[in-house]
Parts: sequence; structure tokens; C-alpha cells
Amino acid sequence: MSDLPPGIDTTKAHPARIYDYMLGGKDNFAADREAAEVALAAWPAIRVAMRENRAFMGRAVRYLSAEAGISQFLDIGSGLPNVGNVHEVAQAADSAARVVYADNDPIVLAHARALLTGTPEGKCAYIDADLREPEKILASPVTRETLDFSRPVGLLLVGILQFIRDEDHPEQIISTLLEALPPGSYVAASHGTAEYMVGEGTASGVVGAYQRGGVLLTDRDSSRFADLVFAGLELVPPGVVLTSDWRPEAGALRPSPTEVSTNAGVARKP
Repeated sequence: MSDLPPGIDTTKAHPARIYDYMLGGKDNFAADREAAEVALAAWPAIRVAMRENRAFMGRAVRYLSAEAGISQFLDIGSGLPNVGNVHEVAQAADSAARVVYADNDPIVLAHARALLTGTPEGKCAYIDADLREPEKILASPVTRETLDFSRPVGLLLVGILQFIRDEDHPEQIISTLLEALPPGSYVAASHGTAEYMVGEGTASGVVGAYQRGGVLLTDRDSSRFADLVFAGLELVPPGVVLTSDWRPEAGALRPSPTEVSTNAGVARKP
């Protein structure tokens, strides 16, 4: 890959680029592919889990746009552009929908600026930001110019929270974000978990693969995930479930829990 943006360390894996590789993308490096292959060896179903996570995001955004009336989104940990990006799903329901994407990988920034254009009526914006610094995300001029915080916002934390360690104070991070959202806003989130995995060493093998690539993972079960993200909010039925079980398409064939191993939910701020 030529003409790399500044700030890229190609010797260290990044979650967004590992995810890109798992989904069949080409915007990744040897370190990302190596970490992904080691994780695949430990848990061959990881690609299934990532596809289901992506599909959950699409259904959640579709629900928020078409049924809950949300027309603006803050997607933190957005990852590299792929099929069914947030603005595409949201603007299919409301052409004037607005989206701010946030990620801390310069590769994501470069591709997002080139590809995430959206409709003439709506708006897409991207900021180089880290979930660990929510105040900077909220205070960014780009965020403030794109989103109107006097109206409900859809906050997306899809597939990112497992990369936030307990010592990073995730409760404080999420509280800061939710406090900035007006009543009627929603949060959609997902979190990888080992609680459904079978086979000795499967979970530790996946965690070890990421760690060798320089990426730290934290396992939280469905109860811990629910307490972390949705405490005090109104959960949308069916509540906190596997990504594949959250409002699946009619007639969809669903993988087994051991293949998915990712919990998800959507909730409204009263």
C-alpha cells in the first residue's frame, strides 16, 4: 500500500484493519493479517462473528432511522468503509441524515474522507479520535457542526468496547457520552464475549493473537456489558442478546451462539 498517511505504524496490528481483513478487505498490513490468522487458527468462526456484528449494526441503524426517527448518528470506532456503512443505511430511510464517524487509525481517516460522501441533503464527517477521550470527540468542531445536540442522536459503539480496558474507566467514558445526548437519544452497542465459546483455549487463543499484534482485549459477559452500557436506559426489545438474535431478518438462518459470541443491544435515553 503506497502513499500512506502519516502516523501509521505498519508493524503493529490495529483492530480496524484486522476487522477489514476478516471481512475480505484490502486495507491492511502484514501485522494485521498475521494477528488475524492466529486468531482464526484459535477460533475459525471469528469471521462469522464479525459478519454478524456488521449485520447487527445495519439492522440497528435501520431501526433507529426508519422506526425511531433518528436522523443523526455518532459512530465511534467506525472502522474502514465497507458495504452498508452507517450513512448509507441511515440515508436510505432519510436522505437528510447526518453522520460523524470517529476512529483513531489514520488509514480509516484517509479512506473515510475519500469514500464516505453521502447524499447532497445529508452530511458525512470524520474525525481522528479515540473513544478513550470522549470529551475531545464531543467538543470537536466537526462534531458540533455536523450534529445538533438539541435533538436526539444515535450513538454507535459497535464492536469497540472490548478494546477498552477496565483501567481506561469505560463507565466514565460511556457516562460522558450519554450525558451529552438529549432525551430521546439512543445507543446501539455490541461487545465480544467468551461466554459462549467452547473448546479449551479458544478464548485465550483469540486474546493472545490480538495481544501479540499489540492489541489488548477485555472479556465482559452479557450481564457486565448490559450494566456498563445500558444502565438507566430503556432497552429496545429483545434487550441484550447475541448480535444474530437482535431483530433478525425474517427467515434468516442464524449461526450458533458459539460462532457469534458477541452480545448486542439498543436502548433509549429517557
